[in-house]
Amino acid sequence: MKKNLILLLLLVPFLNVNAQRISIKKGWKLMIGDNPEWSAPGFNDSGWQTADLNRPWEQQGHQNYDGFGWYRTHVVIPSSLKEKAFLKDSLLLNLASVDDNDEVFLNGTLIGKYGGHRGNIKEGHYGPRSYKIASNNPALLWDKDNVIAVRIYDTGGDGGIYGEKFEIHMADIMEGVEYNTSADFSYGDKNMLGKTIKLETKNVYKYAGTLSLKVTDPETGAVILSKTTDNANFTKGSPFSWWFTFNTSQKKSYNIIYTFHDKKTGTEISETETTPYILTPAVGLAPRINGASTFGVRPGHEVLFLIPATGLTPLTYKVAGLPAGLKVDKSKGIITGVVNKAGNYPLTFTVTNRKGTATKKFVLAIGDKIGLTPALGWNSWNAWGLSVNDEKVRTAAREMSERLASHGWSYINIDDGWEADSRDANGKIVTNNKFPDMKGLTDYVHSLGLRMGIYSSPGPRTCGGYLGSYQHDDDDAITYGDWGIDYLKYDWCSYGEIAPNHPDLDDMKKPYLVMRKSLDKASRDILFSYCQYGMGDVWKWGAEAGGNSWRTTGDITDTWSSMSGIGFNQDKAAPYAGPGHFNDPDMLVVGKVGWGPTIHNTRLTFDEQYTHISLWSLLASPLLIGCDMGHVDRFTLNLLTNDEVIAISQDALGKEARQYVKKDDYQIWVKQLSNGRKAIGLFNTSDKYQTISLPKSDAALKGFTKYRDAWRQQNLTAVSGKVAPHGVLLVTVSK
Repeated sequence: MKKNLILLLLLVPFLNVNAQRISIKKGWKLMIGDNPEWSAPGFNDSGWQTADLNRPWEQQGHQNYDGFGWYRTHVVIPSSLKEKAFLKDSLLLNLASVDDNDEVFLNGTLIGKYGGHRGNIKEGHYGPRSYKIASNNPALLWDKDNVIAVRIYDTGGDGGIYGEKFEIHMADIMEGVEYNTSADFSYGDKNMLGKTIKLETKNVYKYAGTLSLKVTDPETGAVILSKTTDNANFTKGSPFSWWFTFNTSQKKSYNIIYTFHDKKTGTEISETETTPYILTPAVGLAPRINGASTFGVRPGHEVLFLIPATGLTPLTYKVAGLPAGLKVDKSKGIITGVVNKAGNYPLTFTVTNRKGTATKKFVLAIGDKIGLTPALGWNSWNAWGLSVNDEKVRTAAREMSERLASHGWSYINIDDGWEADSRDANGKIVTNNKFPDMKGLTDYVHSLGLRMGIYSSPGPRTCGGYLGSYQHDDDDAITYGDWGIDYLKYDWCSYGEIAPNHPDLDDMKKPYLVMRKSLDKASRDILFSYCQYGMGDVWKWGAEAGGNSWRTTGDITDTWSSMSGIGFNQDKAAPYAGPGHFNDPDMLVVGKVGWGPTIHNTRLTFDEQYTHISLWSLLASPLLIGCDMGHVDRFTLNLLTNDEVIAISQDALGKEARQYVKKDDYQIWVKQLSNGRKAIGLFNTSDKYQTISLPKSDAALKGFTKYRDAWRQQNLTAVSGKVAPHGVLLVTVSK
């Protein structure tokens, strides 16, 4: 699981010098295994395979491989870099991403480990990395051939070095200078946007210069705003802040380029960001019932279901057709109780307020299937990583209850980092001091009408080094039931040390079959989520082995290459999705993420975030937010509260979209919906605006006459539109 891309700084082969930076992404070679001789500059690596730094090594012929691997490249480092630099004392080696540990050698000399993090080669690390080499280091050969060798240790999931930015440059006066763009945009009247940005540094150097910004329309290239301030002065502990506003004439994203120019040295540093735009219409005052139209529970197990409804509060809830053993809280809309007799129970929800009444047909399915629609909820990992604690989980639950539950969001899932280092005298799993009362925390989550999830591994240790469930499956499953847990994420992690070096299909199934039997002994329904990165084509056997969802890929990160590379490669798994068992291309990376303890705004553009939610909804994937729930901005809330988009995810048919059209610069995906409808995503995968259309004569639209833009919740005359770079037009069609 902890295969999150680690934003690192390192290097690659000589291409060109641009602003004193050498882009060196090509020319790497790869060898799986481990040999100290592979760091030597004279070693003959001609027999190694050519490495593709756009992909992990699993996608280069080393499927399911965990362990050591080496990358090597040759690069000439010109002395002109040093001669033209303002500061001449050190060189920086920049590597895009390491998955998940590294040792870096220059001409056979070790220059750093783990990007400066403490730890050992078997422990994963996440966060920015920078390797600095003194200009007079004897290992550095100016104007000559240099050999860079990177030793990788992968603990599970994807492995290797891969990403977008690989370069070498001299450390200069701007090292340590950062644009702080973390402040949320503010929204004013008449399409006004406002923002505060800061220039910050860890250096004692006193910067004095100009800060300019340019806002451009990516569709036309037109400059919307150009502005400069001459008093951009800052130093360590004293940042420079600048507030600006501008008018956005259309509901689309604009580009902002910030440039600081230091007067003394003449050096500059620039950064680009995009602007948000809100498509989801405001929630109406009249009642509306949202979410799925069905829910599954096993006979004799507790029912916990919150009727998701919006409208002016207070709302009053009624349910017709409730079977014996169930009751509804008329002021909260929470259905609880136990039903012993199997069967499909048709219910009618009625929600009333001062503005009117809404009704909805619903089916409570008491039987052997649970998780009939993809899970909607929150998982702690992509925000907090191992720094998760009781307070952060309670905050997530409270915010979900107040802002998202009325749209169908219901799971609060604790990922890795809650476990103690040892079991109690009876062999039972216990929590660490970050979670003083797991039962009390679960009761709090349940009191809000939400469900509670937890995390473990079939191995002795989790990915984060905490206690796993190995040889204690029954103990843990029963404990989870006693705590009131509703969802288990089960991560392969250290089970790779238990399984054979080259596990066959039976070896891959075994730990999940064992825990499935243990969960069946628990006192309640526990949704079972496999996290084993798609090994052995898990989508073909996951349901048979008792899973409710299963990861089909390595870990996602908040980049376009990661999100799109995962999302647009799910077609092979699509036929195996259905009610009670869904493919999982990993958690969402919208909002404020970071893998703990620090967080940042997602690096996805706002158009890319629309694509992310649209594609995952079409894929019938579990939608698990991975952001800081205590700081959900207006744009992120817009993404997560569009009931027509959520309805595509929660459609009772449970079908996954299929790739219908694939071109170099766009794709079209089509999903079958209940009642004979379809959802269609038109995705622009290029860097330019383009019009994407599906003609009315196309076979996919035969017989369909009503077209609707799901995000804008407006009717269309055709399945066609001008789509932003990396953006989407999401349409539902009906007859």
